[in-house]
Amino acid sequence: MPTISIPEDEIVFTAVRSQGAGGQNVNKVSSAIHLRFSIPNSSLPEAIKERLLALRDQRITAEGVVVIKAQNSRSQERNKAHAMARLQALIDSVSTPPKHRKPTRPTLGSQRRRLQRKTLRGEVKRMRAKVESD
Repeated sequence: MPTISIPEDEIVFTAVRSQGAGGQNVNKVSSAIHLRFSIPNSSLPEAIKERLLALRDQRITAEGVVVIKAQNSRSQERNKAHAMARLQALIDSVSTPPKHRKPTRPTLGSQRRRLQRKTLRGEVKRMRAKVESD
């Protein structure tokens, strides 16, 4: 399965300050990266665009823009590479079309076994019931 490469001119990187612990480094260095990638305006094949937009992913906005925030590292370059890898993984997850489901029916033997189990279970439950005295 060949991976689809994403041209860097279609991606917008913004450096922002990281959240959380990190001492002075967090307060003075913008090392976190916001990656923005517009699906409708991209050069991806139409089938992949449709599957991406159909995903129920919180990283994809209503306008079809993928927003990924990477702040794992103290290095801006490593965060940029991490954000790119996450975007690539998202696109790779929809790059193969879903298999067409061929409708099937349960076999006669499996239907019989199911009904047998239901009957036995019903017997167990019936035996637990209060005994009626005449």
